[in-house]
Amino acid sequence: MEFADPWWLVLLLALPIVGWLLRRPGDHGSGGMLYPNVWALRKHVTLRMLAARGLPWLTVIALALLIVAMARPRRLDEVVQVSSEGIDIVLALDVSGSMRAEDFQPHNRFMVAQDVLHRFIDGSDGDRLALVVFAGKAFTQCPLTLDYDMVQRLLGQVQIGMIEDGTAIGMAIATAAARLELSDADSRVIILLTDGVNNTGAIDPVTAAKAAGAIGVKIYAVGVGSDEGARIPIDDPVFGRNYARNPDGSFQRSDMDEETLRRVAELSGGEYFRAADPQTLRDIYERIRAMEKSRFETTEYRRYQELAGTLIWPAVVLLALQALLANTWLRKIP
Repeated sequence: MEFADPWWLVLLLALPIVGWLLRRPGDHGSGGMLYPNVWALRKHVTLRMLAARGLPWLTVIALALLIVAMARPRRLDEVVQVSSEGIDIVLALDVSGSMRAEDFQPHNRFMVAQDVLHRFIDGSDGDRLALVVFAGKAFTQCPLTLDYDMVQRLLGQVQIGMIEDGTAIGMAIATAAARLELSDADSRVIILLTDGVNNTGAIDPVTAAKAAGAIGVKIYAVGVGSDEGARIPIDDPVFGRNYARNPDGSFQRSDMDEETLRRVAELSGGEYFRAADPQTLRDIYERIRAMEKSRFETTEYRRYQELAGTLIWPAVVLLALQALLANTWLRKIP
């Protein structure tokens, strides 16, 4: 606990004087009489007499509580840091069916990518993050925020099949850029992760990249998948696990349009990376983090719980009680 205006506490030093001035009227020259033996009177001290002697202390205690209340006692609830400038990053994650490809053993591409993003979020400090997921369509799973726990929770809810299948890379870039359009951060970045070829959506990747670059948004494109490709499993509720096949009966393997991804990155002033294995993918995200170091200036705000109210009400009650007793049971007639 601390005091916002501690100089009011100096008035506490005057309370002994106030107590002396408020002693019973009999000490201020009111009517009296001579009595030969005061010891005889002390044998007949009553509860009312004792209460009368202590009555001024109700006022003193009430004044003490009011003085402490004026000093504004308060308890620190939390410290909030608000960033004034820095980097805003949108993580765009492909959740199309091809991300089930099993060339990132012992897991598939999606599980490894999700784990890498969790690690990236854990290592973030001061950067605002957003999450966009895409397949046949794209949508914002999490808006820009400094609440990394929320980003982690929403990322954990992402799964393949939550959007109709397809690979709308252009729509993913456009959706991510829209999250950054009104941002006033010094640096605005999209980290796009995909393993496919743009095959749906109203906007093609190159057009979306040009638009993003025009508003100062940089795109880091990350292509995932081994050079030889991988089979894409399909879990059938009746026949169990199988693999996607082409019309000629051959296994369907995922392809990746590296040329388009590279051009998307270059048009926006970013860079293209290829991740053929899980460790390379982890290294790429750490490299991007190093390239886009935060330059945030943070302002610290402290939230307090004001405690003055817990002192004012008892003071009011004591003053009311003092006035009531002084004019009823403890009333003294000169």
